[in-house]
Amino acid sequence: MSIEFDTKFEPAYGESVPVAKGIARLTVNNPSAFTFHGTNSYIVGRDTLAVIDPGPEDEAQFQALVKAIAGRPVSHIFVSHTHRDHSPLAARLAQETGAIVAAEGPHRPARPLRIGEINPLDASADMDFKPDLALKDGDVVEGDGWRISTVLTPGHAANHAAFGLEGTGILFSADHVMAWATSIVAPPDGAMSDYMDSLDRLLERDDRLFLPGHGGAVTKPRSFLRGLKAHRKMRERAILERVKTGDRTVREMVAAIYRDTDPRLHGAAGLSVLAHLEDLVGRGAVTTDGEVSIDGRFSPAH
Repeated sequence: MSIEFDTKFEPAYGESVPVAKGIARLTVNNPSAFTFHGTNSYIVGRDTLAVIDPGPEDEAQFQALVKAIAGRPVSHIFVSHTHRDHSPLAARLAQETGAIVAAEGPHRPARPLRIGEINPLDASADMDFKPDLALKDGDVVEGDGWRISTVLTPGHAANHAAFGLEGTGILFSADHVMAWATSIVAPPDGAMSDYMDSLDRLLERDDRLFLPGHGGAVTKPRSFLRGLKAHRKMRERAILERVKTGDRTVREMVAAIYRDTDPRLHGAAGLSVLAHLEDLVGRGAVTTDGEVSIDGRFSPAH
């Protein structure tokens, strides 16, 4: 199954854009190859509000949120995960509004770092973040006219969560599922096996609309999720084929598989290949000497 990405999106920086009944989106002016046009924050409710993913420490975004909140009480701030484009502004907004900050937990890698290993995504991690309320899978937080449920979706980050707006069929899918591109899964920050399991979790649900952390809405979630799974399986087959034809390093595989990709993304592509290789080694399809690493050499299992 092929997947069609939707890159049509108007960020409307600094403005509160209605996207569904009782939901407004504000997009941070932090565009990049990894954030698309910027990070989406969401305001839920009419009287007492919830804010989802306030964004990075950015003065313009803080002022835009305060303007959109317009003096109404904010009871909760939900944070999907602790990458610096999503979580840092939560502390300042909580101080301003008195809201409870809710999330799965502090930042952590998907697995312990190995001897001599450095996490290349450390700079993107918000290590200062600590929620007031630690959310478990299935936890429901009730507000004034809204109920938000927690759906843990590790993969892109170990502490990644999506949030369902109960009774609406709307899921705030953050960076796990986005219409414009696939999610980055980069060890040791994330794990491919977790990511694939999380896709299956969402396929078991019956959501009608995903509102992601970057870009526009996913309007047909089930078919899009199936497409994402097929895309990852196709990438896995391509990596296996490269290993079988003689590629031994991540660099060689990236050069072949991502030859038509923006070179600025080749570093992230290498980490994505590594995530697949971790999974393949764990399942016994590929071998390597010692621990799986970005500088390792890989061979087909015999």
